[in-house]
Amino acid sequence: MKMTSRLSRIANALTLSAAVFGSTAAMAAPIRNVVLVHGYFADGSGWQAVAKILTRDGYNVTVVQEPETSFADDVKATSRVVDAQDGPSILVGHSYGGAVITEAGSDAKVAGLVYVAAFQPDAGESAMDLARKMPGASKAIKATADGYLYLDPASFHADFAADVPAAEAQFMSVSQVMPAAASFGTPISTPAWKTKPSWAVVATADRAINPDLERFMAKRAGSKTIELNSSHVAYISHPKEVAKLIEQAAENSGK
Repeated sequence: MKMTSRLSRIANALTLSAAVFGSTAAMAAPIRNVVLVHGYFADGSGWQAVAKILTRDGYNVTVVQEPETSFADDVKATSRVVDAQDGPSILVGHSYGGAVITEAGSDAKVAGLVYVAAFQPDAGESAMDLARKMPGASKAIKATADGYLYLDPASFHADFAADVPAAEAQFMSVSQVMPAAASFGTPISTPAWKTKPSWAVVATADRAINPDLERFMAKRAGSKTIELNSSHVAYISHPKEVAKLIEQAAENSGK
């Protein structure tokens, strides 16, 4: 009888250990889903080179096409894509997309955040508040009569995508998405970087967002940071480096 009881206790202990080990292993497993969010004056197609690298390396990549009609609409569009994934995701944002992932990243299915030359607002702070603190070099952003923004095509190559071939930058300038100006001034309610691990790319030749502002935001958020000698569109001109950082986030966010 005593032997049976002892064997039963050993079996229960082994079962519990296996369950704990299995749970720990699952938590430590690399994240396989990556959700990419574009910023102003661009669309999701700019992520193509990064997406190809990630897909080749075994990641499930989804690109959000935000409507840019309001900040709330952009957050909803991002959350909709995150919620559709079959497990946890790394959420990546470029430029204004950084503000979007800061709000949407509080979703329980987001494991980590990657900011690429992006805004990282705090609670009660908007992307516009940050831009006013340390303005970028570009003066080419214009407003339409009905409250939308665009980047002057004459300055698009120099101020937005200087290290992208001229013909490509020219097409980007004539196909740019015009965002609602009000979205730039919408404050964050719950910044996800306060509770989720984050990584950041500082683009040292950025004229759209001041590189010193990018450094300040990344340091404040405790983001693991790399610097690239890049224009604002580092994800287009340096896809290998950006993809590598995203993969580092995926490998370490589940630990």
